[in-house]
Amino acid sequence: MQAFLYNLSNSYLAGMLSLKDLADTIATNLEERLYVGSEYYGRKDSGVHLCKILKVVKADNKITKYEVVWLDKNKKTTENGLLDGENLVKKKLPFSRNILKSFIRQSTYRSFPWVLHEKLARKHDISIDPPQELRSKISFQNGLVVCKKRKKNEEMKEESGNCKCNKVGSDKLEDDDHQREEPIKYPVDDLLVQPSADDPVFSDRPLPSRDFSVPMECVGDLLMVWDFCTSFSRTLHLWPFSLEDFENVVCHKESNLALIVESHSALVRLLIKDNRKHFWHMKNKKRKITLVNWAEYLCDFLEIIKIPELCSNMTTIKRGHYGLLDANIKLRILKELVNQAFETDVFRDKIDEHINQRRALGATRREEALEAARKEREAKEQLKIQNGHTSESAKSNMHESSENNYSGENGEIAEKSIAEIIASQPKNLLENKHSDASKKMAERQNVDVEVQEVNGKQLSGKELLKQMGDDKKEATEPRSKDQRREYFEREMDKRVIRTNPLGKDRHYNRYWWFRRDGRIFVESSDSKQWGYYSSKEELDALMGSLNCKGERERALHKQLGKFYAKMR
Repeated sequence: MQAFLYNLSNSYLAGMLSLKDLADTIATNLEERLYVGSEYYGRKDSGVHLCKILKVVKADNKITKYEVVWLDKNKKTTENGLLDGENLVKKKLPFSRNILKSFIRQSTYRSFPWVLHEKLARKHDISIDPPQELRSKISFQNGLVVCKKRKKNEEMKEESGNCKCNKVGSDKLEDDDHQREEPIKYPVDDLLVQPSADDPVFSDRPLPSRDFSVPMECVGDLLMVWDFCTSFSRTLHLWPFSLEDFENVVCHKESNLALIVESHSALVRLLIKDNRKHFWHMKNKKRKITLVNWAEYLCDFLEIIKIPELCSNMTTIKRGHYGLLDANIKLRILKELVNQAFETDVFRDKIDEHINQRRALGATRREEALEAARKEREAKEQLKIQNGHTSESAKSNMHESSENNYSGENGEIAEKSIAEIIASQPKNLLENKHSDASKKMAERQNVDVEVQEVNGKQLSGKELLKQMGDDKKEATEPRSKDQRREYFEREMDKRVIRTNPLGKDRHYNRYWWFRRDGRIFVESSDSKQWGYYSSKEELDALMGSLNCKGERERALHKQLGKFYAKMR
């Protein structure tokens, strides 16, 4: 840890490298150098044995040697020795490049140059002063390093020997560059976000409710046990129950409450079904777990796990006074039952089944999306073809009408008799009156009666109704897409694998949502405090207090928006 941070903070070149190059450079240095406290294999008595470096010794001839202590198979010290670097066998790093990159991101608060968090640097006695090469290129704002903006032509002006006027101008530009700072590209780490004039008006973050019946330090165990029992209720053969009911029975002083007996019995049955040797004693009893003997099975379980704090309560349980135990002891017992249930083959098979089903649902959803995209492309291509046909037919009609209106080789106009013109006028008037009447009738019935022509032909009534039906079908397609999306989300929620937090705020407080409860739970960064928001008004105020310029609060705001409609 300290060697890694030393490599990261004490190199100017490392400070200006990309994340990939920086990780490669640090990994190479860690592989090549040997550090105090590291364990290696050393050559001794024509063999290779495990040893640990105690001290680095530099001789006068500039040959570095290492004082080591030899370790046996149980890693107990035997004797000391002095070896050079050639007699020490170097090992591969115990972590990958991706883990190293992740550690670099967590240990620093900015890149180019990479700067360590102040608390982390002080913890490992690493200087937080910038290197001499970077002092002219960075500045400090509110105790944090900020890189100064550089002009593209700055180097060209410094290298070229221009006239005095150009030198004066370049000096002014350099002074302006020192005063200007790089614009911040959001989102950034939430603790680095500074208030600015373009920020919206943030609401005050509401205080979460903390009226839990169990002690505050037990709320996490309460939620974990309840979430496991309700998420896998079918596997445990339990009826789903609310968090309030579970919290009440845990705090109740009666011993044989139905919910307590059934939850303990279901977990013990799951352990008995498993083929692990630890629970063979419970399996050999060959008796059903009932209201009378469930406490006996619970005591057998406590004897197997051998936790002194819990085993000291076995006498009280055997006497039938389970309800007199403290709430934290009851939740500790349930937590151990759940932890053992996680390791059973039954539970693992169920998780594998859920994973395969979620993959199948995802594949089906992707196939439907590809099919919808294919149909949309085909519809667009068909529309283009249809538009092309209509334009060609319109041109042909215009050509035919021109041939009918003009006769003769030299374009002489065909003469019409006055009688023909007079005879045609009443017919046109009748057609206009008929179309006007039909339009008025259509306006009364709110029906569009525009005469539709396709390739020069009028559509019949049946064809019009069919086209209107197609229009309605297209209008309902988005609804069906939304319904399919909601269906996939519901099916995914049914196949639970694990419950993850919605996200974190700027102070690393975690926010949780559980399927069978309509509240947003808040867990402090040290997991010692819990609270919850139970109304949409509180959720509105919470979302209004989040600054989306920060990485964590932007992601949290997005997740809270997804679950907004599910609040009570």
